[in-house]
Amino acid sequence: MQLSSFTDYGIRVLIYLAALDQHTLTNISTVSQRYHISRNHLVKVVHKLGQLGYIETIRGKNGGIRLQKPAAQINIGEVIKLLEPLEILNCHLSFCHISPECRLKGYLSDAKKAFLQALAQYTLADLVDDNPKLINLL
Repeated sequence: MQLSSFTDYGIRVLIYLAALDQHTLTNISTVSQRYHISRNHLVKVVHKLGQLGYIETIRGKNGGIRLQKPAAQINIGEVIKLLEPLEILNCHLSFCHISPECRLKGYLSDAKKAFLQALAQYTLADLVDDNPKLINLL
């Protein structure tokens, strides 16, 4: 399984913001340059993270972005669940005629649940706290 670039960038933005002091503002251009990601693409990612309540966006001359809540309260499994479609196969009857009797969709559903449960054990703080080498890279 591979996460989409949208989800990947979303997690990267959250990591970057978690590495900053909680009240420090940054901007999309800075994050874009740091990760070598298209600013236009990052605008969409930040907008979505703002809609989901993970990022506070402040408009204006002295505006910017920062985490809306502490990193310890941001669950990685939940973030991925909200950003990533996680539909592994198209099992709709109009697409696959064996769907009513196929067991694979059930197995894949179990795997998806296990994947999200494993990630639900971690918070954003787990990714950045006591990780000075990561902080130096940022």
